[in-house]
Amino acid sequence: MKAVVQRVTRASVTVGGEQISAIGRGICVLLGISLEDTQKELEHMVRKILNLRVFEDESGKHWSKSVMDKQYEILCVSQFTLQCVLKGNKPDFHLAMPTEQAEGFYNSFLEQLRKTYRPELIKDGKFGAYMQVHIQNDGPVTIELESPAPGTATSDPKQLSKLEKQQQRKEKTRAKGPSESSKERNTPRKEDRSASSGAEGDVSSEREP
Repeated sequence: MKAVVQRVTRASVTVGGEQISAIGRGICVLLGISLEDTQKELEHMVRKILNLRVFEDESGKHWSKSVMDKQYEILCVSQFTLQCVLKGNKPDFHLAMPTEQAEGFYNSFLEQLRKTYRPELIKDGKFGAYMQVHIQNDGPVTIELESPAPGTATSDPKQLSKLEKQQQRKEKTRAKGPSESSKERNTPRKEDRSASSGAEGDVSSEREP
């Protein structure tokens, strides 16, 4: 699941020349649902959107408050084109969840947002309609969000942080190259007649959890 979150002073959705939704200060969320998304990805995205700190606090300190902290509004718009894959210069959308499944999934997303936040502050467009989305970006501030890949997704923030740190350690290890002990193991040694025969054991590498 992917989302583009924009901090706005106001935003609205028009369909067929008629304005169907509008908010004042808050965030506008463009949401792209993929074929592989499940309830776990949905809950992760709801949590990230509601807790994303893109507003300043009462003392003017930036990046301190979330939309929930400020009790601002949210406008959500279904945006399957976020799941685009380019074939040359032509957009391909085969990774997007089919319409008949995506509509129910998107409605579940809105329901979860309203359940977690204040339902009267959650607005949306019209699923599947040709819309004009009017966004007055404040800043401008635009943040891209993406749920963890299937198999690594978790609703526990501490576990997510742990996974990120493990990945960083692995990348640092690769950048440093083989260790001294590895070099010694790979250096041919003279035959030791007193040593027992047999292959050296495999050196296990760090595994993904």
